[in-house]
Amino acid sequence: MEKITIIGLGLIGTSIGLAIKKSNALKSVQIFGHDLNKKHRSIAKKMGAIDKDEGDYKKAVIDSKLVIICTPVLSIREVFENISPHLDEGTVITDTGSTKAKVHEWAKELLPTNINFIGGHPMAGREQSGPEAATADLFNNCTYAICTGINATPAAIDAILGLVDIIGAKHYFVDPEEHDSYVAAISHLPFLTATALMSMNAKSTGWREISKLAGSGFRDMSRLASGDPMMHRDICLTNVTSISHWINEFIKELEQVQK
Repeated sequence: MEKITIIGLGLIGTSIGLAIKKSNALKSVQIFGHDLNKKHRSIAKKMGAIDKDEGDYKKAVIDSKLVIICTPVLSIREVFENISPHLDEGTVITDTGSTKAKVHEWAKELLPTNINFIGGHPMAGREQSGPEAATADLFNNCTYAICTGINATPAAIDAILGLVDIIGAKHYFVDPEEHDSYVAAISHLPFLTATALMSMNAKSTGWREISKLAGSGFRDMSRLASGDPMMHRDICLTNVTSISHWINEFIKELEQVQK
């Protein structure tokens, strides 16, 4: 029986496990799950997303054919450092981080040259975070960005394409730097805009009365501000240039509207 390891059992990691199990395409595969949070491991196991919860990095990845890293972006570097000594030759490593350029830099720096790294980013999510919010249908028909690494073999790329297909997503090949610029415009900026809108109103001296008039339009515009703050902190710190560019472009548009 082959082994797949999911590191990081929040919304995305647990949803991937559930989607794999639901598909029945990998019946001969056993899924190991690692998370520093013991409660997350327990919940993911009870939900059926993983077959075995493992608290030790070494035991989690040893003999694994595929390792899927689903932690916040800044944690990925630490994960690379911890798992590198324990990877078998030819292991396929992928991640689900919302930024890709920094992750690829860390992979080149820290991962052995005899393994296959392929960056990934499913364009799916929810305002809720944690394994409790996970669902097997989270990735249905979503775009799944794939950034191939310099050491990735055709067989490794096929394995990731197979995973993307199994969980119901549609693959999209993209360069890491291009990916970061594109998602800054259509994902990261909307979150920051919603956060700024919510912050501006909440800081107003008239917020108590203003809030009584807030309807579905304000709810829809501000809902992204309830996203996972740790995840978005990491996104901002690893995509400063692209996000700053699109903030400036948005300011220009607002100035035109103001005129």
